[in-house]
Amino acid sequence: MRNVRYGPGGVPDWLEPMVRFCSRCGAALEFGPVAGEERQRLACPRCGFIFYVNPRLVVTTLPITEAGEVVLIRRGIEPGIGKWAQPGGFLEIDETVREAAIRETLEETGLRVEPGAILGLYSRVPAAVVVVAFEARIVGGSYTVTVEAQETRPFAPEAIPWSDVAFETSLRALRDWVAKVRPDLALPHMAELSRDYGG
Repeated sequence: MRNVRYGPGGVPDWLEPMVRFCSRCGAALEFGPVAGEERQRLACPRCGFIFYVNPRLVVTTLPITEAGEVVLIRRGIEPGIGKWAQPGGFLEIDETVREAAIRETLEETGLRVEPGAILGLYSRVPAAVVVVAFEARIVGGSYTVTVEAQETRPFAPEAIPWSDVAFETSLRALRDWVAKVRPDLALPHMAELSRDYGG
């Protein structure tokens, strides 16, 4: 898989230190063939537990102003610090994707939103995440600055700072949104903009 370095455990290098031992019996996990599995897996040689390494779900929104602008945040934390992205974060175990979208947007922007249609699903393999992006209507709140967002501001479709967008998934979501609302605008080529940050 492109842009991913795998350690001896068959998982991305940044994840490998967190998955060395069996969560059931504490024995060291081993990477290799496992009976009944089509690919090599991390498994416990003592109790047989298989540790499946699956991507996590990130829920995001593209908050849209009444003027038809998209609200982005300038990230205040790594990965992608100082770059622009849509607000979002990890889905919690006790919430729906819609609830997560509302919560994360409020936490990072100060805006209350009503999620609408899902704009798209985007994989970010190096970070082991799948990103869901909702188009969202702003229904209240006011722009705020947080630890996670150095700045929050709206951009017209023609004013999106493509070269300063943090993630490939954000680039793809923004391109899909612009293609939907302003099909007359020329879009940048992904090959020229493509970038990613692990973690």
